[in-house]
Amino acid sequence: MTARILIIEDEALVAMELRFVLEDLGHQVVATVSDAQTARDVAAENEIDLALVDIHLSDGATGIELGRELGQYRGVTVLFMTANPGMVRDGVAGTIGVITKPTDERAVQTAVDYALRRRKGAPVDYAPPELQLFA
Repeated sequence: MTARILIIEDEALVAMELRFVLEDLGHQVVATVSDAQTARDVAAENEIDLALVDIHLSDGATGIELGRELGQYRGVTVLFMTANPGMVRDGVAGTIGVITKPTDERAVQTAVDYALRRRKGAPVDYAPPELQLFA
């Protein structure tokens, strides 16, 4: 299942690795951005299926509000990827869950697959262990 994915990550090496992993899986990476405003601009101009959102971006801790906005108001499926999962422990409206960084290729693959199956309304038996779901 191919998807249009937006990577929102301010660490260039992490963003590049994510891009390679997602493209190897057959997905289209629409853009890789490092701040909330650029992410909003890209989302306004493109159809996005899934956004992988870091909490701390180059413009500060703007990822939580950005994830909420993308999920609730733009219909994007949102997964947070952060080294600080406690910041979203109670969940964020309109988003699915969080993957703790650092992570590996398999964790990204299984979390993205899970999120895309949920987006399409396909049956999902359980979430991968690397993905902490929000209620």
